[in-house]
Amino acid sequence: MAIKIHLDDILKERNMISKELCKKVHITEANLSILRSGKAKGVRFSTINKICYYLECDVGDILKFDGRLEEEDE
Repeated sequence: MAIKIHLDDILKERNMISKELCKKVHITEANLSILRSGKAKGVRFSTINKICYYLECDVGDILKFDGRLEEEDE
C-alpha cells in the first residue's frame, strides 16, 4: 500500500485507546479499525480533521507516503 497508517503509534503516544477516540470523533469502532488496518479505500477530510484535533497531531503524523504508486485494482 502506498499510504501507510500510523494511527496506532499516535494513539499509544497519547495514551488513548481507540474506543475513546471513536467516541470523540463519532465513528464506529469497526470504521476506525478499517482505517487503522490500512484497508480503508477512502476517508473524509472531516474525519481526519477530528482525529488530528483530538490526538493533537498533524495529518503527516498519521498518514505516510511510501513512495510507491498503488494501482486501483490491486
